[in-house]
Amino acid sequence: MAESTVVTSAAGQAAPRRTEKVGLVVSTKMEKTIVVEIEMRKAHPKYKRVLKSNKKFYAHDEQNSARVGDMVRIRETRPLSKLKRWSLEEIIRRSSLTSLPDEAPEAR
Repeated sequence: MAESTVVTSAAGQAAPRRTEKVGLVVSTKMEKTIVVEIEMRKAHPKYKRVLKSNKKFYAHDEQNSARVGDMVRIRETRPLSKLKRWSLEEIIRRSSLTSLPDEAPEAR
């Protein structure tokens, strides 16, 4: 008899395995939605050269906490709209570019 492995969440319920991706936020112009660009690297089957390809994913951001340039982790979820199939899991690294406009400009 084979034992099955069940992942349990903090609430003790069986949690389904969901795909997670890490990428860069490229747009926050919509409300509660961010656009995350994922860079995928894959070796060419014949020539073995590493090719880069980018894909954009629309993710749900409930608190509008992510900013352009942030490195974020998104998790697959049920369809939330026509394009949104992902939700923001966590912000891994804040962008250094977003802290510049917060500082007061010098008066000349």
